[in-house]
Amino acid sequence: MELRQIRYFTVLAAELSFTRAAQKLHVSQPPLSFQIASLEAELGARLFDRTSRRVMLSEAGKAFLPHAQAVLARLDEARSHVLRVASGMQGRVQVGLAGSHFLGPFPKFIHQFKLQRPAVEVVLLEMTPAEHLQALRDGRMDLCVTRNPLTDTTDDAQISAGLLWRDPVVVALPPGHRLGSRKEVDLAELKDEDFVFLRLDSSTFARRLFNACVRTGFAPRITQQVVEIPAALNLVAAGLGVALVPNSLALLRADAVRICRLSTDGGRDPAAPGPGNPTPLNGDVYALWRHDGCTPAVTEFRQQLMGWALTL
Repeated sequence: MELRQIRYFTVLAAELSFTRAAQKLHVSQPPLSFQIASLEAELGARLFDRTSRRVMLSEAGKAFLPHAQAVLARLDEARSHVLRVASGMQGRVQVGLAGSHFLGPFPKFIHQFKLQRPAVEVVLLEMTPAEHLQALRDGRMDLCVTRNPLTDTTDDAQISAGLLWRDPVVVALPPGHRLGSRKEVDLAELKDEDFVFLRLDSSTFARRLFNACVRTGFAPRITQQVVEIPAALNLVAAGLGVALVPNSLALLRADAVRICRLSTDGGRDPAAPGPGNPTPLNGDVYALWRHDGCTPAVTEFRQQLMGWALTL
């Protein structure tokens, strides 16, 4: 049984005229009659009662009609499904991110994306930054949002990276701190402070901050280590030390901590390329994704994310 035969049958059942049905199907009457006869032969029953004056559905034809319509409806549904998947309008995207990114601008993008692509399932997987690259390589996620700079992945043949938004590093000071009246401080001025730091064993960003201090001339005295930046800010607010944090997250606790810019003479990023490391210390946010194996939904998500980030 061919789909063409089923389509011819449903059109003839609707028109009850070989002439009109042939015109609607853009075929001549002989091929239409041949296909209907072939279908009847395969089913072993006459589907139409024909006279010289009219064509009527037989009882067998009436019984077959809803099945034929259901087959064509499922075919249309399958065609639409394939087109949605191929165009990135439907599918699944697994995104890895640290918990701090739930507090930044990223959730706003997710909301906007879901309004435009409601059939795309977006799964957010919270994990430490140290797990991101391996999860991408293993195929456990399709894309991650991270503060790992581009230079950390240039030697990885499987991974591509793109800058999403800039986020300079600032100093968060507890209330009443001696430097609290300053708008800007030099990193070297913090050499005698107690530091609240992200865990060095699980955060590339934390190691970059630590190395920046060392390059400035001191090893930070770390008295508290936490997994997430919001926790570090809470400890700073409690007076347990100072912290180097991205500005976007520091602003979330501007009511409880004093925020100071890092001077341009200090706080250079040790991960920056080129002589003298001219890039200021930063917590810029990147998207990372695999070169291969991206589904249309993942590609659409990434392109939408990169485009949206340009508007920030």
